[in-house]
Amino acid sequence: MDRNQKAEVVSALNAELAEVGVVVVTRNLGMTVAQSTVLRQKMRDAGATYKVTKNRLARIALDGTAYGPLSDLLTGPVGLATSVDPVAAAKVAVEFAKTNDKLEIVGGAMGQMLLDAEGVKALASMPSLDELRAKLVGLIVAPATKLATVTQAPAAQLARVFNAYAEKEAA
Repeated sequence: MDRNQKAEVVSALNAELAEVGVVVVTRNLGMTVAQSTVLRQKMRDAGATYKVTKNRLARIALDGTAYGPLSDLLTGPVGLATSVDPVAAAKVAVEFAKTNDKLEIVGGAMGQMLLDAEGVKALASMPSLDELRAKLVGLIVAPATKLATVTQAPAAQLARVFNAYAEKEAA
């Protein structure tokens, strides 16, 4: 890479880091291209990204962002998993690391809070933003559903009583 390409990579990564809610640092212990492709596809499906860049360029990109302290974790062959949803990237990375021993969770950060590997795993166990929204909508809709059921119950009981009288007179 020449100097201009490096500057573009650094500025693109810096812009991405300014928008994300979580960064997970993973160590690549010899993943194949196919395994890497599967990981990237799972990240995309969850609304996250996974990038492998030179550590020196990543350190420059991290400088000046809330994720600056992560530069200490950038040793060896690492990759950065990022997502706007604070749980998505961590969840996919931890799930992939469970099934693939060539990916190791090193640590991460959520906002300005630095996380170790156990912190990332704890973050991954939390429900995602979409799951929380679904639960909230369910809680909001539940009383209306119960109200509709309660108001229809007397009419249904009355209809059953009339039906029983009609069957009695018919017999």
